[in-house]
Amino acid sequence: MDKKLEDIFSFDETAADCVKCGKCIPVCTIHNVNTDEVTSPRGFIDLLGAYKKGHLELDKNAKDIFESCFLCTACVEVCPKSLPTDMLIEQARADIAQKFGIAWYKKAFFLLLRHRWLNDLAFKLGWVFQTCGFKIKADIDSMHSRFNLPMLKADRLLPSLRKTSFLNTHPENISNGGKRKVAIFIGCLGNYNYRNVGDALLEILEYLEIDAFLAKDQKCCSAPAYFTGDFDTVDHNAKFNIEYFEKFAADVEAIIVPEATCSAMLKIDYEHFFHDQPEWKARAKAVMSKVYMATEWLQHHTDLEEILAKKQKLPQIVTYHDPCHAKKMQGIHEEPRSLIRQNYKIVEMSDPNRCCGFGGVTMQSEKFHFAQAAGKPKAAMIKETNAEIVSAECSACRMQITNSMGVESTTVFKNPIELIAEALKR
Repeated sequence: MDKKLEDIFSFDETAADCVKCGKCIPVCTIHNVNTDEVTSPRGFIDLLGAYKKGHLELDKNAKDIFESCFLCTACVEVCPKSLPTDMLIEQARADIAQKFGIAWYKKAFFLLLRHRWLNDLAFKLGWVFQTCGFKIKADIDSMHSRFNLPMLKADRLLPSLRKTSFLNTHPENISNGGKRKVAIFIGCLGNYNYRNVGDALLEILEYLEIDAFLAKDQKCCSAPAYFTGDFDTVDHNAKFNIEYFEKFAADVEAIIVPEATCSAMLKIDYEHFFHDQPEWKARAKAVMSKVYMATEWLQHHTDLEEILAKKQKLPQIVTYHDPCHAKKMQGIHEEPRSLIRQNYKIVEMSDPNRCCGFGGVTMQSEKFHFAQAAGKPKAAMIKETNAEIVSAECSACRMQITNSMGVESTTVFKNPIELIAEALKR
């Protein structure tokens, strides 16, 4: 791995290493929805090699091509030489950002990722952004109906002021017995959009009598900025998180993350990003060695599976989607299934490893037609299973799959952490 990290940024050498075998073509997410050789892994590699040799101008056409990759790493998984196409494209996108700049709305978004107090404020005013998945007014209406509370005029005008993020809802230190302790990195979507995931994780830790440290000063892992080419934001957030983690890492067994993308960014991409900053690369590698995906740690470091096996079997059928940043990047796919199948029947879809088509900020904003096209086959696979629940340990997948299934679908999405917590309650 260290040798590869030293060599991968020699684009022309990587291009020469590609033997054009074509194994990457059938699994490539963008090539499956845009069958043009330039938007294929070997096409990307050839163009990147030509760019670095000075034979290809980084113009708007090249920009459009390099921003069309979903960065799903499916090509890396099947490549006989494990050529890191995704990392090459990430570096090229940084060059693109330097030359063409970053769209104002992306800059605004990445500014929120640098400063969580701004993100908290945006969340409070989230009624403006309800189309982005917050659905705050619906939550408030539901709360008033459930508890038979009067709907005040102020509630209708500013309903989201009642909303509180996961990190701002709970104390930083939660004692569940004091024999063991873990830290939690919740991620932005878990902190704001899907708070039930964090709440469910706390319920599991309470059941296992494991103390929790919520690491409230955590910043966004910066994956959205990394995949877009905003390396200034990545550098800022990554260094902050490394220094912050170093302060408490010795006091906890692990830093557990119920999000595949955040976990992969912290554990793997930080080290890649700091390939040319040896001190920070070493510090990232050391402190992030304590980072685990939540189901990964619960499966291998607790007796949760045995506990669940003694619980009631539940009638729901679950199908599991493998997030790209879990299976392809971290090799994690059996762990969530081993825990879920203790209480639920799992029916596998035809290709659980196929990318859902989320693709990052640019794909969701400027190339959404590609995201929609990539999402349709995944939604069809889920429908064919007749499962009542589709699960994945990734909130980005949750947003994409829920959108792809459509409002008429009766299949609901739940993080495996939510399913486990529900089983423990029985």
